[in-house]
Amino acid sequence: MNLKTLLKNYHPNMALIVGNGINRYNSDAGLTSWDAMLLELWERHTQDEPKDIPLGISLTEFYDALDLTSHSVSKNLQKEFCAFLEGWQAKAHHYRIMRWAQVHAVPVLTTNFDETLSDCLQLSLQHHDAVSFTDFYPWSSCFAADEIDKPAQQFAVWHINGIKRYSRSIRLGLSHYMGSVERARALIHKGGDKRLYSEKHQGKWNGYNTWLDCIFKNDLVFMGLGLDTSEIFLRWLLIERAKYFKANPQHKRAAFYLHAGRDLSQGQIIFLKSVGCEIIKLPSYDHLYGDAWALR
Repeated sequence: MNLKTLLKNYHPNMALIVGNGINRYNSDAGLTSWDAMLLELWERHTQDEPKDIPLGISLTEFYDALDLTSHSVSKNLQKEFCAFLEGWQAKAHHYRIMRWAQVHAVPVLTTNFDETLSDCLQLSLQHHDAVSFTDFYPWSSCFAADEIDKPAQQFAVWHINGIKRYSRSIRLGLSHYMGSVERARALIHKGGDKRLYSEKHQGKWNGYNTWLDCIFKNDLVFMGLGLDTSEIFLRWLLIERAKYFKANPQHKRAAFYLHAGRDLSQGQIIFLKSVGCEIIKLPSYDHLYGDAWALR
């Protein structure tokens, strides 16, 4: 299946999950990869100057190692990391993809912290539940033109791992991700009739007003996202999604992983197939971010 066919056939129930690849494509910024940003922080706060993230440690563990070994008396690594994102601006492909999603009422979930995607269409931050809002886990907050009451059916931009303007929400380390897992597990599995697995909630389960609703109710299309072993939280969610569909096949939805460039590792292929993701390799990044998204 090519990208045009995928977008045509699946857009009525689709959700896009967008990673930092969309910012790195045709980028002229100096620091656009999480690896480079973390290495810059490591150089600032320790006496070592590693050229790369060493073998034997994941990206998330590297952040925790930095936090533990930093020589700075007072530091806010999350805020410093957000400072790297200043000045990032949308390019033509950002506008093209976001406009397509808006026209087709496709929700967009992103693992990115920057607000480039929402800036494209001058979207404003909407809080579904302002009373219980927390800048630590703003999971019910999204960028949209108007208030959102059905996350899986309406266009909005949701940030999975935090938003730049709320530095405390930024998920970078393994300990951060484990906190997200704990919070999501409670929404999915606890709460009696409000837990996801209960049929009595009639759609209004514990996480229905968050981006988690899209994970379990939409056909997912991943793009610009490595989904490697550092993506602990999102990979765990995909395992939970697959378990939910196995127990409730009537709710099963599709998932597609788009990639270009080098081949995936055998481990990535095994994981993606096991959680129900169809892998689609495109000829180039130009195909991934190009004309397939153009409105006709």
